[in-house]
Amino acid sequence: MKTLKSIVLGLALLVTANIVKADEIIPATAKTKANAITAYVSSITLGQNADLADVVDNSAKFNVLRGKEVLSFNKAEMLKFANENENVRQDCKTSVTEVENNDDMSIVKVEMNFGTFTRTNYVTVANTGEGWKITNVYSVFKS
Repeated sequence: MKTLKSIVLGLALLVTANIVKADEIIPATAKTKANAITAYVSSITLGQNADLADVVDNSAKFNVLRGKEVLSFNKAEMLKFANENENVRQDCKTSVTEVENNDDMSIVKVEMNFGTFTRTNYVTVANTGEGWKITNVYSVFKS
């Protein structure tokens, strides 16, 4: 009888543990800060856009300073541009530097040196409810 009680208790614990753990959802691809930055850099420098849509927040803004004019784009416009330039490799040297970092957001400086000019992108990534996502990109061109 003691053995039967032990088996029933063991099964009850096993079932309870599985039920408690059942609602834990593990994402297929963790949306980390590093994943978001890598996807962005791969897209703008190598034309590899596979993960870009997943790491850009729906409310993201993309601003480009051209001379004294600021051009603004939303996620859909940026993804359209990225898809039009898929597999286009930029002839530049790229460096990535973290400017500011905390548990909720990070600002990363991505410099693309083309020899005669440099494109500097200030990329803001935020720890959203869906993982780390790009929320803002501000681009400046310097001769």
